[in-house]
Amino acid sequence: MTFLPKWLTFLKGKEVVVANAIIAILTIGGQQLFSFFTFSCPCHVGQNLIYGLAFLGVPALILLIVGYALNNQTWRLVMGKRSHFGRVTSSNWLLKCKLVCFVLCSITGRALVAPVTWLAVTLINGSYYICAVSEYVPGYYYGAAPNVTASERSRILATFPCSQLVPPELTRARDEVILLLRYQSQVAGWLLIAVVVITVFLSYCLASCFSPLSFLHFRYWSSYVHNEQELFDEATDQHSRLYAMQNVRKFFGFFPGSENVKEIRIPSLKEWQAISGLAFLKRVDEEHYDYSLLHDWALKERASGKYLRIDEDPGIITQL
Repeated sequence: MTFLPKWLTFLKGKEVVVANAIIAILTIGGQQLFSFFTFSCPCHVGQNLIYGLAFLGVPALILLIVGYALNNQTWRLVMGKRSHFGRVTSSNWLLKCKLVCFVLCSITGRALVAPVTWLAVTLINGSYYICAVSEYVPGYYYGAAPNVTASERSRILATFPCSQLVPPELTRARDEVILLLRYQSQVAGWLLIAVVVITVFLSYCLASCFSPLSFLHFRYWSSYVHNEQELFDEATDQHSRLYAMQNVRKFFGFFPGSENVKEIRIPSLKEWQAISGLAFLKRVDEEHYDYSLLHDWALKERASGKYLRIDEDPGIITQL
């Protein structure tokens, strides 16, 4: 029974590492399924390179954009038009630039997890790379059609990723070319992994060296920020719910979950029209906004109109 709490204690404060590991595992699984169900090299001169690079680079680019889009820090940086640094001075401006650079590096590091995993796995697999560059291999080193023109040789080499299109006399040459390209692709994949791991390790080391906080102070700060965000999210949900309930109660005369409701309000046609339609964020003054049409109506209109007492005859509607 104590095994699970120990693991939870170990993982506490390592949410980023766990999240990155989950993203990497999902990316590896998605890449394998993607390759199995969709990848089919055209084995044609001029098409192999485009097709292979598209499968290699486009998913990585999409994963990078998604990584940026799903990070809340991205939108906090984009939507935070200005920060409070007091009077603008050179030191404040430098501090702001350092902060922006730090946040950008943090966001980019998180966003690069999935695309780098995709590139590394696809390179180690080798299929996309083999398809992309097969026609550019100096095939005469392997006895691949030595007595043909360069264009014809490229056409033959372009068919090497598709074993069924290769003549029997070139099977051995094809196997040697495929081995060479797989070797190049896998070496590139492992080099990419090594470079990323070393870069991440050195980045953490440099960040720790230049951090003004000690190790335990940094752990406390991380825990504080995490707990503050959780509490803020809970308070935001509760505050917005209570605020919305006031506006709903003003429109209908009660709010969901109320007990012993004695009367309900009957909105007029004009009021229904006022809260219908497309809702846009509307600026009321320098400090406040209307979040919806119902919110705008609740701020402007007085709670009057017809009420129906539900503990009496439903046919009797009183004007209040």
